[in-house]
Amino acid sequence: MESADVVVIGAGIIGAACAEALSAAGVRVLVIDRGAPAGATTASGEGDVLVSDKEPGPALELAAASRRRWPELLDELRELLGPGRAEIGWDPKGGLVVATTAEAVGPLAALTAAQRAAGVAVEDLDADRAREMEPYLTEELTAVAHFPDDAQLQPVPATAALLAALRARGGEVHSGVMAEGIVADRAGAVAGVRTGVDAIPCRAVVNACGPWAGHFSETVGAPVDVLPRRGMVLVTAPLPRFVGRKVYDSGHVDTVAGGDAEPRFSAVVESTASGTVLIGSSRQGTSFDEGLEVEVLRRLARGAIGLFPRLAGVPVMRAYGGFRPCTPDRLPVIGEDPRMPGLWHATGHEGAGIGLAAATGRLLADLFTGREPVVDPEPFRVDRPEVALEAGA
Repeated sequence: MESADVVVIGAGIIGAACAEALSAAGVRVLVIDRGAPAGATTASGEGDVLVSDKEPGPALELAAASRRRWPELLDELRELLGPGRAEIGWDPKGGLVVATTAEAVGPLAALTAAQRAAGVAVEDLDADRAREMEPYLTEELTAVAHFPDDAQLQPVPATAALLAALRARGGEVHSGVMAEGIVADRAGAVAGVRTGVDAIPCRAVVNACGPWAGHFSETVGAPVDVLPRRGMVLVTAPLPRFVGRKVYDSGHVDTVAGGDAEPRFSAVVESTASGTVLIGSSRQGTSFDEGLEVEVLRRLARGAIGLFPRLAGVPVMRAYGGFRPCTPDRLPVIGEDPRMPGLWHATGHEGAGIGLAAATGRLLADLFTGREPVVDPEPFRVDRPEVALEAGA
């Protein structure tokens, strides 16, 4: 492998977005991954590009920037690659957030008011209007909010298109290559990436290893507190058009933001282009435990039936899960590590990485090239106390 300005470690959607944005800025980029592109966390994602599930603050600002960026980025990819190679199933279908108890009405109203004040488009619906939009919704509706800017894309084709753009600009992507460490110069700055007996010369490395980013950062002596958090999804048999938007219960925002290691659940339902229905969501633990827990699947099914009672008799074809990179403060880590010049991190997006990828790539490229950043980078800095760990701790 040839030298590069930047080696991106990780060919999931975050690594691919960073590589694409850097290459668009004229940086020579090489991407390596121990597996296949989009073969791990990205492959287990539902493709959500959401603004509805974020409370006002840095995460919402990054989500809003990414929602604006994705359509622009798709246009750029089509222009570079041609329409056939840049079709990723973009669907700006919107979403509904549903309360089904009297107790949930107040918190949902407070959340939507805060989001509206932060610039998010949100419409309060009565039950009749909600069922006009989603006819199979439960009769037990107490409040519904419509988020027209929520969208979905297909994460694996999106990653492939981003990496194809990198190649079109002269960059490289290598699968089956394990990054074992970093080669540093006499001043302690990055000079290359060790891959077994070989090394790839470069002046910067991007740690986009997803749930394994914490392990890699510890290996190179600049640890960040990123741990795996598991999520499970049920997939039904194909149905006639059943649900047109992403629909989830109003407790989902708390589930996303929850910081404990105990399992957390919220009902999330949406259809795919093939007619299957995806049912989530769960968030569990901080370890790479791949055991299938039947009770988790039961909880997902019960939650979905609570939103859409007609799902009760629908067969489930399969269940799948994946690990998502989680930080203690639930904010991504994006930027250069002051402990090792040339080491950059782009990780910690938990279950929102697909939606946040476009703005994450743009922000990292902005910081790398010295451009005006697309959002304030301060909340995502590497050396914040919640994330930076002492070496050997």
